[in-house]
Amino acid sequence: MYKIAVVGDKDSVLAFKAIGVEVFPVIETEEARKTIDRLASNNYAVIFVTEQVAKDLDETIERYNRALLPAIILIPSNQGSLNIGLQRIKDNVEKAVGVNIL
Repeated sequence: MYKIAVVGDKDSVLAFKAIGVEVFPVIETEEARKTIDRLASNNYAVIFVTEQVAKDLDETIERYNRALLPAIILIPSNQGSLNIGLQRIKDNVEKAVGVNIL
């Protein structure tokens, strides 16, 4: 059975615990990278990552984008959005459709 996790700063991810998602608070970039790699190898199909953490993990996120699982989904942190996640959605839609319809 696959699992769902969220990785980010403690204040942003703690609320996800209330809905049954496993939370992994991180502080440093290297800690986040190791956490995502560990989750990917332990049956996590969806890993939500806050944009604040993801901005420094381009290589790691791109590596998993080429794989079927896990799906890395960027979400805004409690500090607001950096529009990284929205830009990724627009890029994927443009690649799939051939034109940016968003």
